[in-house]
Amino acid sequence: MNKQILPAGSLMALLALAACNPASEKNMEIKMQSDFPPPPAAAVKPELFSEFGNERTDNYYWLREKQNPEVIAYLEAENAYCDTVMKSTLPLQEKLFAEMKGRIKETDETVPQIDNGYYYYSRTEEGKQYRIYCRKKGNISAPEEVIFDVNTMAANKPAFIFAGYDISTDNRLAAYLSNETGSFADFTLRIKDLETGNDLPLSIDKVQGFAWANDSKTLFYTLGNEALRAWRVYRHVLGGNVPDELVFEEPDEQFIVDISKTKTNDFLFITTASSTTSEYHYLPAGEPLGKFRVFVPRVKDVEYHVYQHRERFFIRYKDRENLNFMVYEAPLSGFADRSSWKVFMPHDKDVRIGGLEVFSNYVAAQVRRNGLNEIIVMGLGIDNSRNIINFPEPVYTAFITGTPEYESSVMRYSYSSLNRPTSVYEYDFASKASTLLKQQEIPSGFNPDDYTVERIWATAEDGVKVPVSVVYKKSLKKDGSNPALLYSYGSYGASSDAYFSSGFYSLIDRGYVFAIAQIRGGSDMGEHWYEDGKLLKKKNTFTDFIACAEKLINDKLTNPDKLAIMGGSAGGLLVGAVTNMRPDLFNTVVAQVPFVDVVTTMFDASLPLTTQEYEEWGNPNEEEYYRYMLSYSPYDNIRAQHYPNMLITAGLNDSQVLYHEPAKYAAKLRALKTGDNILLLKTNMESGHGGATGRFDALRETAFELAFILGRAGIKD
Repeated sequence: MNKQILPAGSLMALLALAACNPASEKNMEIKMQSDFPPPPAAAVKPELFSEFGNERTDNYYWLREKQNPEVIAYLEAENAYCDTVMKSTLPLQEKLFAEMKGRIKETDETVPQIDNGYYYYSRTEEGKQYRIYCRKKGNISAPEEVIFDVNTMAANKPAFIFAGYDISTDNRLAAYLSNETGSFADFTLRIKDLETGNDLPLSIDKVQGFAWANDSKTLFYTLGNEALRAWRVYRHVLGGNVPDELVFEEPDEQFIVDISKTKTNDFLFITTASSTTSEYHYLPAGEPLGKFRVFVPRVKDVEYHVYQHRERFFIRYKDRENLNFMVYEAPLSGFADRSSWKVFMPHDKDVRIGGLEVFSNYVAAQVRRNGLNEIIVMGLGIDNSRNIINFPEPVYTAFITGTPEYESSVMRYSYSSLNRPTSVYEYDFASKASTLLKQQEIPSGFNPDDYTVERIWATAEDGVKVPVSVVYKKSLKKDGSNPALLYSYGSYGASSDAYFSSGFYSLIDRGYVFAIAQIRGGSDMGEHWYEDGKLLKKKNTFTDFIACAEKLINDKLTNPDKLAIMGGSAGGLLVGAVTNMRPDLFNTVVAQVPFVDVVTTMFDASLPLTTQEYEEWGNPNEEEYYRYMLSYSPYDNIRAQHYPNMLITAGLNDSQVLYHEPAKYAAKLRALKTGDNILLLKTNMESGHGGATGRFDALRETAFELAFILGRAGIKD
């Protein structure tokens, strides 16, 4: 089984580690930009672009020159100015950090999971930044074997990402990915001998995925190109003196390649997919020198995912008539004949099928109904039962966490809500009962009953009802005087689920309303929700968010002078766009590594995540898409107007949103904005898209951002 540990790339994920203690509210004098020395100004170096008869000037295009000392000097000057402005909040930052750290159980351990004769788990130790990955042979009381101590691996490195590992079938070798840049898409592949504890003499850069064949000496891996698109699959044979063999290449720049092995260990799958179309290639895992063959040839706008059972294949399938997916079952042989496929789960326009986990006697499906997750367990063979695992909260998230053993009689899943810490459950297929295995501990104390969680519905511009999940202290009065933070993402079909993020309680316990908007562009309400928030309908994402903000104000949960908004990456595009559209609606904006320079970036096919995303944003080389993107791109629509207080973050080694996008955005805002509200650019000069990589360093970055939000509301402790 591939035990990938993907790095968290959003503040929501970082805050899931965090916590706080109750604190009193005290007002402070809110300083404005004019109270500080003049902020830095980037040099104006006009660059002219001519597109479809439209002339567009970019005064800050030169900031993309990463090796230019003038660029680094500008970023450092912005960081120095940011530190000057935020100096008065240092006591608050320390207090927030202590609160959040106080809710982390520093010495903790995940629930062990059996896989091929070993129990695997990870643990953390007090005062240490990174996880330690371990296993025990045969039973959980056996001696511990440390596979990777990431603290040792990351020692004396300013940034370090451990991106996952995969154990060979004979349990002797561990292939793993890591980097020292903080980038999420450029890793080095190495193999560790678990008997000696030493790495083999192998080091391959730009690797993004990998999987072992059953012979425990053949390793397949995907390689990224200069734009960091995984496009090739190679075969590496240990102990051989021949070069690694190219076994698959994807020439279409809109497709990304991955490699995996089925839970049964019977097949290796190469998947190649765009955001709307996919194709599988398969190879028996016991025939590592064989040739991959196509499962079903790709058809434009047909997406399918293959899950293997020892007696059949299950195929999760989507096309333009079945947007929410349906599930077929097909025979192990003759599956290429579509007439042999049988419907296992029909399409439902109200229920999106998000994924499957297949066991010898059961299939579990992750579905989404009315914006909430459900887990459906279906029996195979003698037991043809169908059971839905029920959850008690009005707003929650629950998801299948993965169970490695195909013959397992139980299944793991996770449950959380805005005021319920994350819990891991084990579901017994035979009894249909769930057993709590572990609940997230909050050492400093937490009482869910002290808070109110509700779901409200905003009405969008076109009359569509948009759900908003809200949490606040029970003592809060709905009189319009409360500060609030509204968060969302709204792109790529990624849902903005309402799970427990204890760090936000540093705001909630200070009287904040915290809200999550489930806007179009995500798939919260089904696949049509995503379709209605992309390409030439992208502006629905922004108007939905504005409607959610207005709902909070109209329900007297907050007011524009107290409302903060936050979004990261594509969520940074969201907050950037709505800030241009309705700057009067917000007091404070936190734009984390924001994708704000949409048109220029999408024109540059050499950049990461550009051509692959034509199906998300559109191809700017086509005039209709160009003009539509230009009409909402945050950078291109900055104008002379009064903007809210703004904190913009960047990562110098960011591979998803290159640092120059937020840098240009801040520079242009400085030149055009009116009024005295604070504008800050904070660039992490050592890391990438997710910011600091150590758990405590990440908390300090979170404390910084929350201190900015609180400070703009006049709260100093």
